[in-house]
Amino acid sequence: MEKKKNKKATVIIISIFIVLILAILISYAYFTTELNGSDQVVKVGTLDLVLDETSEGIILEEAVGISDSKGMSLDGSTFELRNNGNKTVEYTIYLDDNTISDTDTRIDDKYLKYNLNKNGEDSGPTSLTSIGSNPNRVLDTGTIDGGVTNKYSLKLWITSDVDGNYSGQVFSGKLRVEVSQVRPGAGETILDNLSSGDTYDDGTDTFITGEDPNNYVWYSGKLWRAVSVNNEAKTTKLVTQWNISAINYSSSSTAFAGSYMEEWLNDTTVDGFLGNLREPEKFIVMDAVWDATEDSNLLGNITRPNKKTLVTDAVGLLNIYEYQSSSGKNPSAYNTSYLSNDLYWFTLTPYDLNDSGILSIDNHGDLFSARPLGNLYGVRPSINLKSNVKIVDGNGTVNNPYRLNGDNDTNLSGTLLSSRYSGEYIRFGSNENNLYRIVSHENGTGTKIVSAEPLKNSGVFITSAFGSNATFSSTNIIGTFLNGEYLTSYVDSTYSDMIEESSTWYLGKVEKNENYKLAKYIDTSMSEYVKNINAKVGLLRYGELMAGHFDKNSNNLTYWILTSGDLYNIYSINNYGVAALISPSNFSYGIKASLNLKQNVVITGGDGTKNNPFTLSVQ
Repeated sequence: MEKKKNKKATVIIISIFIVLILAILISYAYFTTELNGSDQVVKVGTLDLVLDETSEGIILEEAVGISDSKGMSLDGSTFELRNNGNKTVEYTIYLDDNTISDTDTRIDDKYLKYNLNKNGEDSGPTSLTSIGSNPNRVLDTGTIDGGVTNKYSLKLWITSDVDGNYSGQVFSGKLRVEVSQVRPGAGETILDNLSSGDTYDDGTDTFITGEDPNNYVWYSGKLWRAVSVNNEAKTTKLVTQWNISAINYSSSSTAFAGSYMEEWLNDTTVDGFLGNLREPEKFIVMDAVWDATEDSNLLGNITRPNKKTLVTDAVGLLNIYEYQSSSGKNPSAYNTSYLSNDLYWFTLTPYDLNDSGILSIDNHGDLFSARPLGNLYGVRPSINLKSNVKIVDGNGTVNNPYRLNGDNDTNLSGTLLSSRYSGEYIRFGSNENNLYRIVSHENGTGTKIVSAEPLKNSGVFITSAFGSNATFSSTNIIGTFLNGEYLTSYVDSTYSDMIEESSTWYLGKVEKNENYKLAKYIDTSMSEYVKNINAKVGLLRYGELMAGHFDKNSNNLTYWILTSGDLYNIYSINNYGVAALISPSNFSYGIKASLNLKQNVVITGGDGTKNNPFTLSVQ
């Protein structure tokens, strides 16, 4: 059952009439302060807003504009915000316009500056226009813990920075404070809304358990599952619901630190995962600690790792203990938990110290040990949401996942598509092939997209050989189709005009023990690009975002990607999310078209989710 929590805001209004009289004929201007009503203290629940009755107001030496240094030397009007309770509350202090007489003229905000001293720290000379316009001028906002008092002093003056005629004009304002109980963090909200029995607390973390609990989260264009909430820090561990890509774990070692996997997950360029997340410093713990201690036990007998091998990163993988804990107190039910997604994927845990394998999960949810080189299994990135990240919408179901404050954009009509995030869905193309996803903004100004699933014809997936060799071009077998029949039969004229006429497609060669960066660069320093060709439509390359099954194994179809492994074989992604080298001419596989949209493509509707993809037009 979904629990609905309505945010109730209580508004305290305390009026400090700050009247600024400006006249050429007088030698000073003055402020007066008084409360609405006869009391000096306004109470709402346990919160008090108190005006210092000894304050004499703000006296200006002259009626003309003054320098910032002179403004900072003025006396201030003081007040306090006291939380007499024991719960933290959120507050926002506004400076609103107050009523002036019909015969007065209100001075424009651009002529005024202020300084707000909060608990001994000055804001510094600040233009009144920089904090919004009435009634949304925000002087201060934040949280105040129980038993805490914030002390303020407000100074306001006419600035000498702006010329103008303000003779005889008036400013009259009042302070308004809006207060609400602090909403719980994302993890607490998710746990509170789960059905009874869908959690397991091991004393350190509270794990979410079950076959399909309501723990879906939509963040930065991807569907995640909430795995656990740390009991002390209140951070929330997430893992992507589907594989995002498929790459080689490392060249030889089973260690996560220094591996290709660690590098790809934390790569802040357009070529890696972290570099395509939305404002990661705002949402995720950038110095999270990942326990990559080895374990040679079977599922059902895994114990919490002993912190022997810890790695600090923003992005990691789940370890095998976290996977097992998703089945709660019945560890033998691990392959029926929500973390079993019908695909192959790596965990963080080495089998032992002899570099014999990385513990991985197969399509049945069972455990096996995969060699760190040569096995190109799926990647399910994991992150830790900060404790102060809030849920603002959704109920945690797959069709209505939780949405995070700051990642729940609405009314995006007119927004450039190039400002959006990898993984978000768009409506593009015709009929049954009209759902695509954003990959990245590789060319800097446009938006690279890929079909959400391999192309179909009358409900049947189409297949093709790659070509006579392992080199993609606009004239080999698959390139001819993409730059010919695909554009005429799968993309109608409404959308074809949005496509860049020519895009760069990188033809790198990545052997099974080599770094993913070699699909695009001549070496891992990324100093120079590999051989490339220009074409209107192409395919994704090895290690690229979305170049791996990121949906359930439901189509039993392997599809081509762009990168070769040697002179004779090309990479493909099979229906279990595994990358493999295949002869380009001896097999016929599916096609996921990739292309770049122009920089002037704008959003006309939708919110970027699978159920409500962005609709587009050309600006």
